[in-house]
Amino acid sequence: MKTLMPWLLIGALAALHPAQAAGLRVFACEPEWAALATELGGERVVVTSATHAEQDVHYIQARPSLISQLRRADLLVCTGAGLEEGWLPMLLRRANNPAVQPGRPGHLLTAEHVPLLGTPDQVDRGQGHIHAEGNPHLQLDPRHIARLAPVLAERLAALDPDGAAQYRERLAGFEGRWAEALAGWEARAARLHGLRVVAHHEDWLYLAAWLELEIVGKLEPLPGVPPSSGHLARLEAGLAGQPPAAILRTVYQDSRPADWLAARTGVPVLALPHTVGGEASDLQALFERIITALEGVAP
Repeated sequence: MKTLMPWLLIGALAALHPAQAAGLRVFACEPEWAALATELGGERVVVTSATHAEQDVHYIQARPSLISQLRRADLLVCTGAGLEEGWLPMLLRRANNPAVQPGRPGHLLTAEHVPLLGTPDQVDRGQGHIHAEGNPHLQLDPRHIARLAPVLAERLAALDPDGAAQYRERLAGFEGRWAEALAGWEARAARLHGLRVVAHHEDWLYLAAWLELEIVGKLEPLPGVPPSSGHLARLEAGLAGQPPAAILRTVYQDSRPADWLAARTGVPVLALPHTVGGEASDLQALFERIITALEGVAP
């Protein structure tokens, strides 16, 4: 947290909301990290998310409002692994806030703290929009949330030592609730192992790895490349005789390719939340919604 001279601090405390005055301003790139910061920080943090659940986080505008929020932030929490490469560097330059620049304690990338899947051997333009560091959609494995919670709690405590005991207390509570929820999801998910699905994009890789789903086809011929009619026709032909249980897409992705394939094959489409927001009010609700939807198409 930025240091203020005592007399300036008194004035600031008088002007700010109590929660703002007492804690940290957290700028999260994605709603899942905003939700986790809120879980761990409670009233000691003021959390902003740069994106919402109905946006493709690869592509947003570096709006003046975001620049203003980042300029005042004490901590930036983003996924990294290239997910925000189209807008975060510009946002950091324009915000010109030394506290949240790369390499500073106020700059936290979650992808640096969990093992990534889908790391390519080499990268070239012919492979579509792939990420050299690995697949960045890591929030869809709840075990990653468990790994990242103590990382974020310790970062909050380091930046706000007066609140360290509260962050650690909230972490302990969150870890207990999360472990209980995770055990329940995994017990229910046993019947999902081996479930065959078609995915719109690469964003379900971590969910599939956790639940042992089998992704038997993709609507995108290459990551980030819109489906062509020829690709969809070949996909339909390849699925003949052994249809998948569902076609997965996120709520923000174009529904037309999934709907086209569903109409031709009779396979249901599941438009699932990929982060917190909308029908998933918090992290626990996110995975509850996903598991419940998959149970609905399981044999």
